[in-house]
Amino acid sequence: MFQGPFSISQLAIPAVWVLISFLSFTSQYFFVNFEAVSLRENELWAINTLATCIGICYYRSCTVDPGHVPKDWKSLDHKQVEVEGVSGRQRWCRKCEAFKPPRAHHCRTCGRCIPKMDHHCPWTTNCVSHFTFPHFIRFLFYAVVGMSYLESLLFERASTIWASRHLPSYLGPSLGQMAHLFILLVVNSLTVFALFILLVRNLWSLGGNTTTIESWEIERHKTLLRRARHFGGYLDAPGGVKIHIRKQEFPYDIGIWGNIKAGMGGSANVLSWFWPFAATPGRESGLDFEINDFEGPNVTWPPPDPDRIPLPTPTDRGNAFTVPQVYSSAHEEIEAFNRRRDENLKRVRHGVVQRRKRFHERFDSDTRDKSDSEPDNQGDSDGEEAWRNSEGERLHDFGVDEEIEFYDEEDIPLAVLMQRRRQRRQ
Repeated sequence: MFQGPFSISQLAIPAVWVLISFLSFTSQYFFVNFEAVSLRENELWAINTLATCIGICYYRSCTVDPGHVPKDWKSLDHKQVEVEGVSGRQRWCRKCEAFKPPRAHHCRTCGRCIPKMDHHCPWTTNCVSHFTFPHFIRFLFYAVVGMSYLESLLFERASTIWASRHLPSYLGPSLGQMAHLFILLVVNSLTVFALFILLVRNLWSLGGNTTTIESWEIERHKTLLRRARHFGGYLDAPGGVKIHIRKQEFPYDIGIWGNIKAGMGGSANVLSWFWPFAATPGRESGLDFEINDFEGPNVTWPPPDPDRIPLPTPTDRGNAFTVPQVYSSAHEEIEAFNRRRDENLKRVRHGVVQRRKRFHERFDSDTRDKSDSEPDNQGDSDGEEAWRNSEGERLHDFGVDEEIEFYDEEDIPLAVLMQRRRQRRQ
């Protein structure tokens, strides 16, 4: 499973197994030897059943392949591909050398594009994706239920000790048993609290059919909307052009029942949602998703972002998001021309066209002496890569390869574009 030199992350899975074993087995040892409240048969069955479900779901979360994008993938919605604005925003991964389907992202750890990537989980050393999300949410569910049940049993024993605190010490548990109980309570309480928060967050995402990455994109879109309101609905994009920022609805929210079905592998069988041995979603899925049709056919997700718009070329005819340039004065038109000229000069060095700099590098060099008092920036540049959400997270924190995610414009090979055009004409 592990490749390359040893890293601390390789201890994550063994650490989780040690934690599961410690809480499930040593707690039973304590209950058996705690004479004041003996272990009941139903408690024994419940503890071991829940521990087994936790172990199965965790094992599958770690070992099920998160999927990959076929090299020859192409959108099934040919009408949508025909739309100029959409075809101009086809997502290309230069590392995988393939188009990226909707909701797919390149994971820097797995080294490939992952269908419906949620995040790369350090505790499973695996991506939470279209194929592994059902196993992951079942693991969280059984972990929270099992540890909550264990918490109630531990609290019952702790209450018994507290109630008999005035009795002579030789009538109660030994010092070792009390220390064991204290450690079990502390470890179990902290773990179930953290996992409960994680479960609620994932259940919220399941109900809205959003991934962690898409929640980040939704917040980014709201930030751009607030900024655009101050500039008449437009923000500056590369090359001196402007990009129209308007409110877009999240396209994959198809109602809570449909959202849950889609997130749990497409099954409408409620019992299968809780079954630890439930089948992994079919490998033919995860590339195309049902949408709610709130937006037009030429509107894609994620919404347009100034730092994701490709640099314009002399043959560009515009797309769905750029607008014809209308200048209020000759001075403004000259400034726009000078910006385009300066960018072109920066990109051409000794006759070689250079790649556009990362946004934070451009921002630092262009606005070093400028102060930005807008509260949305949180001390970072306006660039999407450097931008953080309200929790201080970048896409990098979810395992996304930002170098691929943000700087793959103009990388679609000409031969591939011509081949796609021939296929659309057939």
